[in-house]
Amino acid sequence: MRAAEPVMSRWGMRWRAVARAAWLVAHVLGGLWTVWRAFPRWDEAARAARIQAWSAKALRILGVTLRVEGEPPAAGPVLVVSNHVSWLDILAIDAARPCRFVSKADVRHWPLLGRLVAGAGTLFIERDRKRDALRVVHHLAERLRACDVLAVFPEGTTSDGRTVLPFHANLLQAALVTGAPAQPLGLAYRDARVPAEALSRHDAPVYVGDTALLTSLWRVLTAQGLVAHLRWGCPQTASGRDRRTWAADLRAEVAVLAGLPPPTD
Repeated sequence: MRAAEPVMSRWGMRWRAVARAAWLVAHVLGGLWTVWRAFPRWDEAARAARIQAWSAKALRILGVTLRVEGEPPAAGPVLVVSNHVSWLDILAIDAARPCRFVSKADVRHWPLLGRLVAGAGTLFIERDRKRDALRVVHHLAERLRACDVLAVFPEGTTSDGRTVLPFHANLLQAALVTGAPAQPLGLAYRDARVPAEALSRHDAPVYVGDTALLTSLWRVLTAQGLVAHLRWGCPQTASGRDRRTWAADLRAEVAVLAGLPPPTD
């Protein structure tokens, strides 16, 4: 009988994951309905409140605990600058402080989630096209002048969570030309089953390489003890730095906030 217990435990985890997946699909469909029917009638504050509540509930459905340190931006204009590990990052950040994100164009084509992300006001960028980057920078500058809270992932791709990749500086141009501050944010996924002082890393949300979205989602659904840990730094202006120097300084600070080694390249 004892030998069968681990098998039963695995089956129990799988059934729980299936139930969570069904609940998540219903939650996404409800979000799509809200974006289609209600968002056109709501002001920015009402939309932000709904996005935050929706994201927080999505984390609960996925079994993810949110831990936040530091002070998120109370109001714009501000450009939030974060490291990037997973598709889960957007949910975690929005649950702490709703932002208008810049995301790669591929996300628009994700089943269900793509339409939901687009409806939430995400700006999409074709990262392989320099002209498209210029278009997005102009749009970001417009939104900063309108006092929005924007969020970017300057690595340009996801990492394995063990380091912070070099930051692309082009999107920081929007903050430079408007004089808006950038606020660094360190994001890490921890294992609640390990003592907090150990700063353990949880690899379930990692979304790199050729990993399929559904495969990554299943890993999160079946994970145990998953904690999304956000640490907000202090807003800062360029203070005479060019965008490349500023990007390198922000990268170093994001690494510290995420509990990762300082960049050496």
